[in-house]
Amino acid sequence: MVYIYKKKIGNKNYYYLRVSKRKNGKIIVKDIAYLGSTLDEIKKTIQEIPNYKNEIKKTYKTINNFLESNRYIEKIKKLKPKKDKFLKQNLIEIEACQLHFIKEFKKQNYLTKQEIWKNFVIEFAFNTTSIEGNTINLAEAKELLENEKTPKDKTLREVYDLKNTKNVFNEFIDSKNELTHDLIIETHKKLLENIDKRIGYRAQEVRVIKSNFKATPAPYIKTDMDLLLKWYKQNKGNLHPLVLAITFHHKFEKIHPFMDGNGRTGRMLLNYILMKNHYPPLIIKNKNRKKYLDSMRNADKSDLFKLDINNYSNLIKFGSEEMIRSYWNIFL
Repeated sequence: MVYIYKKKIGNKNYYYLRVSKRKNGKIIVKDIAYLGSTLDEIKKTIQEIPNYKNEIKKTYKTINNFLESNRYIEKIKKLKPKKDKFLKQNLIEIEACQLHFIKEFKKQNYLTKQEIWKNFVIEFAFNTTSIEGNTINLAEAKELLENEKTPKDKTLREVYDLKNTKNVFNEFIDSKNELTHDLIIETHKKLLENIDKRIGYRAQEVRVIKSNFKATPAPYIKTDMDLLLKWYKQNKGNLHPLVLAITFHHKFEKIHPFMDGNGRTGRMLLNYILMKNHYPPLIIKNKNRKKYLDSMRNADKSDLFKLDINNYSNLIKFGSEEMIRSYWNIFL
């Protein structure tokens, strides 16, 4: 595998083309070329390297992601954004994603944007439903959502799970609606269409397995959701949109307002908040499910309507990293 390696000495960056190979059961790493100390030098030098052209071609997307993300990171550094105690060192990379999203992605040709959104929605639908136990794999999800080809030996619940997620997300992309009880209840209803008839805030108690909290008792759900929406409005101008979206998602899950579908609804609302604030959506990968749930459980220690940095730091860091990874892999 060929990739770009950055070495920092003092305040200056030095870039190398590095190759890693497996030999006799061991990973051998070797720097094969010095590329320069600026992104412009890298672009020029990498085209002039006579060897490893085939390897570079195979890993072009990875190399291009590195160059483009770092180009926008440098732009953000020059703007000197105000520090954020929750996002910490990830702030620069998050703002780089947002700047690229506004300046590059949103100015793409309409058909190009539609193609990118389609790819994002398939990845999002596959991962968010897989977290809840859906067994349809990514290739099958792609065939289902692109070509209406139903996978063999899968339940109708799993099929509708993916279709509903796609439809709701597509509605959200250009939505101008405010975050309200009606929007939350309608989102849940559409996600569970043909899956579960229990719609609206629950009137019964639920037990959340493997959690560090007890869900809000049924008679108090409307009150707690009122308080959550009030908390959201009060913090819209105080918190970074990503911090706001992630912490809203957690607090929503802690209330657990529905009988089923809380996780899928919460992750959908997380992205709704991001897009409403002109930030790109993110994908929480099913392969990172354990880390995600562990981070959510750690945040469970916090008071429902407070934002303790010690309890939320792991979850915010996790969400930040998921945004950075999913953005450059899909939107570039």
